[in-house]
Amino acid sequence: MSLRPHGQKVRAALVLTTALCSGAALASTINQNTSWTINRGASTTYRVVAYGDSIFAGYKGSLSSVAKRAGPQVEGEYLARKFNANMEVMRRTKSGAKADDIYNNKIVGERSYMQTSNTRVVMFEMCGNDYLQARSAFSEQTGTCSYSGLDSALAACTSYTEKAMQAINQYATTAKTKVVMTIYYPGYNADNVQTACRDSSTGASVNKRQKFLPYLAKSNWRTCSLAAKYGFKCADAFAEYMGADYDSNGDGQVDSVALRYRDGETEAAYVARVTGTLSATLRDSNTHFVNGSTSYDYLQSDDTHPTFTGASVSVGTFGGTGSGTSAPDFTDASHTNGQNAQWNQWGHERMGWILSTLDPATP
Repeated sequence: MSLRPHGQKVRAALVLTTALCSGAALASTINQNTSWTINRGASTTYRVVAYGDSIFAGYKGSLSSVAKRAGPQVEGEYLARKFNANMEVMRRTKSGAKADDIYNNKIVGERSYMQTSNTRVVMFEMCGNDYLQARSAFSEQTGTCSYSGLDSALAACTSYTEKAMQAINQYATTAKTKVVMTIYYPGYNADNVQTACRDSSTGASVNKRQKFLPYLAKSNWRTCSLAAKYGFKCADAFAEYMGADYDSNGDGQVDSVALRYRDGETEAAYVARVTGTLSATLRDSNTHFVNGSTSYDYLQSDDTHPTFTGASVSVGTFGGTGSGTSAPDFTDASHTNGQNAQWNQWGHERMGWILSTLDPATP
């Protein structure tokens, strides 16, 4: 196995986090917004708007700066190339925020960003901190295990994901494409441990990963199912991060493709496929295999946030908004088959490529 150096690894304590991770949940939240124009020297400028938490923010262990090439920025660069236009990438994000906060204070509260006439793509992700906090609370339990916190997180995620889609459909009237992204599973290996609490039925301790994985699968199925209902496209980050880019089990399918959400599949069938039939193909995102001998690290040292390449953007001492403009980081000539030269080597590059495959064909 050949491991690539992890590049922008952050050797710092995790202050604000999102999605599932192995650390404790903190209630703190902070705005980490960016407004960046990809300038191709074109006469027309379009806009991409991304709402979410620290994943879309490009969190890198700092309150004052974020990764420039977070997933939405990468997607914006692909779209600028496709449209041969300049692209404004507006990331309206709040690190540490739960789904209700993203919905109320970002998607609804900052709806003006997607109401401009040049908006062509609107995307969002949420729910990670709902599950993070529920998992942290569950991990601290002793005595008889209670699953009510996990159930509540799933219910809240389902509810606010649907509300978010309804709001974006109402406000983003010029968007050609609307996208929601599923949640991957940071801490997949770290969670393969037993709880201190015991199940009320069996009297035995519970394997954390075996308990959490079905919740995550249900959540992702509901996210993609709601996307189909409301005219959104679903970017399956779980499949792209957790499955290898080759056929590891000999079933005739590339693992990352086999794990993807399938239109028309029931929730029960999807959960059974991901947590049962294909569970042996799931891999921790710290070692994302692109073939049988080479892997790249998709997660920073906090075991949660995606790795990235390139510069950072200042967002103020205690969060705020950073802005700038620059030419594309990857030239047109460096693309092969619609992918930049590092599309599968970093977590955020992979995310941006996933999102770009759902872009509209024309402005």
